[in-house]
Amino acid sequence: MQFYFAPLEGITGYIYRNTHNAFFPNVNKYFSPFIVPSTRGEFKNRDLNDILPENNQDIVLIPQLLTNHGKDFILASRKIKELGYKEINLNLGCPSGTVVSKNRGSGFLAKKEELDVFLDEIFSASITKISIKTRIGKDCPEEFYELIEIFNKYPLEELIIHPRIQKDYYKNHPNLRVFKDALNLSKNPVCYNGDIFTMDAYNTFKEEFPGVEKIMLGRGLITNPGLLMEIAEQKSLDKKLLKDFHDKIYEGYKRILYGDRNVLFKMKELWVYMITLFPDNAKYAKRIKKSERLCDYHEVVSSLFREREIE
Repeated sequence: MQFYFAPLEGITGYIYRNTHNAFFPNVNKYFSPFIVPSTRGEFKNRDLNDILPENNQDIVLIPQLLTNHGKDFILASRKIKELGYKEINLNLGCPSGTVVSKNRGSGFLAKKEELDVFLDEIFSASITKISIKTRIGKDCPEEFYELIEIFNKYPLEELIIHPRIQKDYYKNHPNLRVFKDALNLSKNPVCYNGDIFTMDAYNTFKEEFPGVEKIMLGRGLITNPGLLMEIAEQKSLDKKLLKDFHDKIYEGYKRILYGDRNVLFKMKELWVYMITLFPDNAKYAKRIKKSERLCDYHEVVSSLFREREIE
């Protein structure tokens, strides 16, 4: 089985990716949080820093672009290729309202003719390999059957399917009926993405889909960064390893960010997910959220690791 780490804006940047790979080297590919290319093919400094090869050594990183303009994608692709990357991922899955309102991400799925023209343009340019991360539709699951006919026209590196519609966001259950159809209909390699949070969930999925050889995990890995270690090596995450992992990320952000507030913003985002590993966590979650100084944050996190075990 190949395992991919899905991108999550604000969390899975290069500090996080490098630290995760150092502690839990079971990921075959990491995907960058999406980059919105400009009309001139230029990147914001933040986006460029995140994908610079020197900031992503010893990992396989796939830069992800979010756009519905072929020329913008092509210009950005050339810049990314110059950095040494051989594959780019197109984001057709983001369900955010601000993204969808601009017909980007999963909003682009509702514009099927425009999507087909866009894909024809970027594949005709033949700059790099292109993979797609997609939902199964914007408003209803049945949209997927028209979408797969479009995807099948193009030689995708792979089609990563999160079997929800845009309106689901992350609610409801992944539509495994449509995903099963996708496996039969797709002419391109398929990767599954969605709701693998535990080893039991992984085993259940594998029992139902034994032929699937690629799985992308996102929120499940951020919640439990050692999940793939549990799956691949049958080794449970222990508290000391989690603390060392946390401390390395914390020091990384303190090194590159200025001021307590910026560091705390990053760490608080991470704890929205990781706090669920600990029982009776409400008191600690509240104190972390209210921390305004690094010394306050350090005190509450130290108490959490000292006083609580991982569930």
